[in-house]
This record gives sequence, C-alpha cells and structure tokens, in this order.
Amino acid sequence: MKKIMICVAPVSGADAVINPRIIAEDVKRCYELGACMVHLHVRDLNGHLTPDLTLLEKTVACIRKQCDIVVEISTGGVSDLSIAQRIQPVYAPWAECVSLNVGSVNLGDAVYQNPIADVKTCVQEIVRQHKVPETELFEVGMAKTLRDLADAYSIPKPLLVALVFGHAGEMPATRAGLRHLVMALYDNFDPEEVIWGYTQAGRKDWEMVRYALSCGAGTLRLGFEDSDCLDPGVPTDANADLIARAAGIVRSMGMEPMTAAECRDLLHLPAVSGGVLHG
Repeated sequence: MKKIMICVAPVSGADAVINPRIIAEDVKRCYELGACMVHLHVRDLNGHLTPDLTLLEKTVACIRKQCDIVVEISTGGVSDLSIAQRIQPVYAPWAECVSLNVGSVNLGDAVYQNPIADVKTCVQEIVRQHKVPETELFEVGMAKTLRDLADAYSIPKPLLVALVFGHAGEMPATRAGLRHLVMALYDNFDPEEVIWGYTQAGRKDWEMVRYALSCGAGTLRLGFEDSDCLDPGVPTDANADLIARAAGIVRSMGMEPMTAAECRDLLHLPAVSGGVLHG
C-alpha cells in the first residue's frame, strides 16, 4: 500500500503572536491524526522572519517533548534577509529537513528573490551539513535548475520536491498547471529519483488535493501557512481539522498516511527517542 507523507505547516504568515507551547500542542494533534512532518519558519515573537533561532529552538523543544514528528525548517519566505541569515536553520542540529528555493518568482505583490548565487550557497551548506532539502518548485524552469544543481552538488536521492501552486503570479492551481509542472519534473528526473508533493496557497476546496494524489503525489502539505479552509467558504481554527481531512482523503483513495518513523527511513534520517535525535 502506498504511503503518503503528510506535512503540516501550522503557522500563518499573518500570525502576530508566536507561542511555542501552543504551536507544539497543535503539532501533536496533527501528528496523532496523520502528519509525519512539520514545516516551520524562523519567526520572532511577533511573527516576523528573523535569523535568530532562539524562539524556534524553544518551539522545536516543545514539539520534541510531545512527539517524534520530522522537523523541517524553511530557509525562505519573502523578506529582506540575506542568504547568510536565511540559511541559519541549516546549522541547527534539531533541524532534520530544510526547504530549498531554486529561483525567483512573483508572489502576489512581492518578488520572492532567489538569485542563483544565493541558491548555490544554500545548496552547498545543505549538502555540507547533511540536511535533507525539500525543493519548492513554482515554475517549470525551476525543474531544470534543480537538475543542474543536483548534478553539480551531488544532492542525495531521492529528491524531495514540493510543487507549489496558487499564489498570484505563479503556476495556477489547476489540473493543467499540475500536469505541466509534473511533466517538467519528469523531463529532468527519472520517477525513482524524486518524491513530489502538492502544496496549494489559498486552497478553497479539496479537488486538487485529490487530483494530485491520483497523479502520483507522494506528499501533501496542509496548514494555516497555506489555507485555513476546511470546506468551501468554511474556515477552521484548528490545523488538526485539515490534517484529519487530508488523511481521510488519502485513505479513501486506497493509501495510508506515512508515519514519522517511515518518513525517516525513506529520507535516511536518524531515529528519535526520548525527544533526542540518534545517529
């Protein structure tokens, strides 16, 4: 039976208060309902992106006391931070996976700037620190860039790739858009080299989630960072509701949510016991 990696991105970019204890409790509920990975950004108490890992480290420590979910930290986000500041999570021993952005793109009124020199710096440090990157692809040209980077820096396989849709200015969240980006990915990689997933900003329903799974998606990302929509026109105040719905959809399609242990085995990550990484 195929296993699907469900990732929760629990913190909205609009959140003005970051509370490690509340986030950890939220993540634990998501973990119990089928999430095997959590995606977090480095934020200060007021939700602003920062290179200071202090608050995030407290958050991860709170999470680790409650569950062994795989921890992924973003190196991105629209900000004025330098690449040296953005890659600070790469050096954190408690960060198991990190996001990798391989090109610039318009996101609404903002420009998400990832010039190739910065991208190469990020890749070099990810490989040097033996972290697992999850590459976010917003446009088809980024698939070829990832191929070039994977060859140049010997990024370990399988490559974890998040196909991102729905932001104004990038690939739309449509069936044609998904097919287009998957085709670009497979034009550059053999299927066994990559595990691709689906992320949709501003999601209003579950149609494209189901379609992505039917097309071979191996991962799904849900959570308030992307959308709080439980049903059309119906928001929820709990990330756990989104994970429960996603897990139900996965099971209805003859698959199962992946456990954290299975995720670590797939990505060759150390085991966790007693809240501590081993290996």
